[in-house]
Amino acid sequence: MIQSEKNDAAISNWGRGNTTDGPRQEFLAFTLGKEEYGIDILKVQEIRGYEQPTLIANAPPFIKGVINLRGIIVPIVDLRIKFQLGTIEYTPFTVVIILNVAGRVIGVVVDSVSDVISLNSNQIRQAPDFSGSFDTKYILGLATIDSRMMIVTDIERLMTSADMELIDSASE
Repeated sequence: MIQSEKNDAAISNWGRGNTTDGPRQEFLAFTLGKEEYGIDILKVQEIRGYEQPTLIANAPPFIKGVINLRGIIVPIVDLRIKFQLGTIEYTPFTVVIILNVAGRVIGVVVDSVSDVISLNSNQIRQAPDFSGSFDTKYILGLATIDSRMMIVTDIERLMTSADMELIDSASE
């Protein structure tokens, strides 16, 4: 009976690390402009260097085109254009994060990928309410790591939103 209780405790603490601050979750940290963002690492399929995608006529400007990823046609979204971050430069650090969201494979272009960060729920603070001046529904919260701030993003909600024009157009 005592051994069973120990196993139950070990299972209930799985994924928590050595902390009592709640379950830990890992996020892939990347940069867009001067800001650092984090997305759930479980949504990431792979990270690739940027290559020019095949352009698709009449696509919104933030959809750069498509690539063939081992037989799967993958739309490529440039988040820097989507978030209107000014001049977009493609450098050797520019990467495409291949995501698996809502049963679809989608690539997102970012300036660089920096780290995988493990956070517990107490380290993520709620985003401030901006009284409707702009939409924060894709922001899960803000995390402070060392002396820098990271915007924790709900990448699945962002990629499946109507304004991304990815999911509806795929079902037609």
